[in-house]
Amino acid sequence: MLPSDHAQAILVGRLLLDAGPTPVVVRDGSVFDVSRAAATVSDLLEVDPASLRGEAICATEALGTRDGPRLLAPVDLQVIKACGVTFALSAIERVIEERARGDSARAAEVRGDLEAKVGSGIRSVVPGSDEAMRLKAALIDAGMWSQYLEVAIGPDAEVFTKAPVLSTVGWGADIGIRSDSDWNNPEPEVVLVADSAGKPRGAMLGNDVNLRDFEGRSALLLGKAKDNNASTALGPFIRIFDQNFSMDDVRSAVVNLEIEGPEGYRLTGTNRMSEISRDPEELIRQTLSEHQYPDGFALFLGTLFAPVQDRDHPGRGFTHKEGDVVRISTPKLGSLVNRVTTSKAAAPWEYGIRDLMRNLAERGLLAQPAFA
Repeated sequence: MLPSDHAQAILVGRLLLDAGPTPVVVRDGSVFDVSRAAATVSDLLEVDPASLRGEAICATEALGTRDGPRLLAPVDLQVIKACGVTFALSAIERVIEERARGDSARAAEVRGDLEAKVGSGIRSVVPGSDEAMRLKAALIDAGMWSQYLEVAIGPDAEVFTKAPVLSTVGWGADIGIRSDSDWNNPEPEVVLVADSAGKPRGAMLGNDVNLRDFEGRSALLLGKAKDNNASTALGPFIRIFDQNFSMDDVRSAVVNLEIEGPEGYRLTGTNRMSEISRDPEELIRQTLSEHQYPDGFALFLGTLFAPVQDRDHPGRGFTHKEGDVVRISTPKLGSLVNRVTTSKAAAPWEYGIRDLMRNLAERGLLAQPAFA
């Protein structure tokens, strides 16, 4: 679960304790309750988490065990934002979904036709550059232009709101796929977490599940494809940027994906952040260009993973089954593990902002924070 060098890391997260959801800091082999100094993770990221002592809860060895505390998604009041089509390969796959009208049976044919016409040009072009505009003109002339290519190589990134505040799930929880989707896949991603000033404070792993049939039918179905019960997994912890972990580690991260199906099926994939077409700090800048986030925000950076390996039927590619275990990992951030179910079958989202505020008030944690 933890980073391979966790002894040198400062990790921030949330645990469900008897008293309620609790911000914690993991350091020196122990987990510390810091709620008396910072009632929420949003508060915690306004200060240096390493400076808060807190009360020891357990050793790190207890995390993820049957008798250990339950891990929640490591954000609370932050808005959950996401960037799409930030990798060339994912851009091509989105165009395939669009041209196949969400029909997985047509995907292989469309893929071959598109790659024959586009080739490798889109993989090396800098979004918004003169070269990108020339490629755009050539694709329009060839009748191959798409709204997905617009955000892949045009000046403006795709940035959307992925999930409501407090609706995300953490390590070990079920992750939900719409029950009426029959072509979907996980999206293993690195997620940046910014404070109220928009400054990136750290990073974590995330699974921004993708319903290829819904979004392929129409990009206007993005909200229905992306924002469903239990459809966003984050964790296991936010790793804070410091002398041992920087944005360059995000840029060079290799994110591994493993899927183990209940029938013995296995799929692996790799998301190399070095292949991203827009720098993470540029994506942060575009997110902030016309908006403010007084409680901070989390930002999915996108994925190049779009599985084409057949699962059941030749030519239909991959889609999830209930019971799939999805493991997303990278050495500097640890591993995020979730089991797939449907959004209808997943535990309903019932704990909202009012519940959190009432809980914090009952615990006497809503006084002026210690760092103010």
